[in-house]
Amino acid sequence: MPVVSVVSTVLNESDNIDALVETLMRQTLAPAEVIIVDGGSSDGTWERLQAAHSKYPALRPIRDESCSLQHSAGPIARGRNVAIDAASSEVIACADAGCTYRPDWLANLTAPIFAGSEYSLGGAYIDPHQTESTVWDIASAPFFGVKLNPDAATKSCTARSMAFRKTLWRRVGGFPETVFLGEDTLFDAQARKIAAPAFAKRAKACYQPRYSIGAALRQLGNYSAAWGVLGGRSARLGRNLARCLVEILALLALVYSPIPLLCVLALEIYFAFRLDWTDLRKAPVRMIAARLIFSLLVPWVAAWSQIAGSVTKKNRPNRQNIP
Repeated sequence: MPVVSVVSTVLNESDNIDALVETLMRQTLAPAEVIIVDGGSSDGTWERLQAAHSKYPALRPIRDESCSLQHSAGPIARGRNVAIDAASSEVIACADAGCTYRPDWLANLTAPIFAGSEYSLGGAYIDPHQTESTVWDIASAPFFGVKLNPDAATKSCTARSMAFRKTLWRRVGGFPETVFLGEDTLFDAQARKIAAPAFAKRAKACYQPRYSIGAALRQLGNYSAAWGVLGGRSARLGRNLARCLVEILALLALVYSPIPLLCVLALEIYFAFRLDWTDLRKAPVRMIAARLIFSLLVPWVAAWSQIAGSVTKKNRPNRQNIP
């Protein structure tokens, strides 16, 4: 049997940790080990991991409080690196808290690796029919690179579902521990310079963020601020600023004609639904409306947060990282 180590890093994920462990332990391709690094949880996550270890000997929980924002500029990246460094297998698969995994996930994700690739990406999806999914999970999904269909084609990267050979990780230099968010995107950019990724089919993580509109916008702002701190994605900032400016001009032009505003609205509808309309076309009206509302807010929140991050050079912590 192929030998694979699954790694993850967590902090204060007591609501999600049991589902993560259970689905990883029920893979048709049984992992040689599942290494989960806890960055110093205070909500019972660590105790749950210890209890799960008595049930699943292949689970290796590691507590390392340096993998938190109080001790590291890049706690998520550091947690991943600590787990990978401790792994005994040459093939590594990354998973994430807040996700669950179908039984064939690991086999599908790593199939390209065992066929000769060095790097494989699976992506993530939200199941609109799950009771845990909220309207705002679905409304915000494409803006976080998440699909609404487990079989949808994707070429985006996320460490929620990523596999590679340990030699590639070493050549890249590991996940960058100088960044708070977006460490998987930066790792991916460097990895693609060495090895072309394989895009594994039916290997998506099932993501369950359970967002409210406020939580989804905060997360969007957190990611955008992180890119401002890094000084990256200037083209995206330019596009978002352009959308904001065009919307303002269209409103001002109402004094003369409604046509510019109607044209802008048509364009915004395109932006809102272009990536996954086929999966949304039978959705309830409230879900369609939520997607359009969220899409209209995206350029304003993203542009403001990215500019603020570039000025202050400060990241915005997630709830797990707030002491």
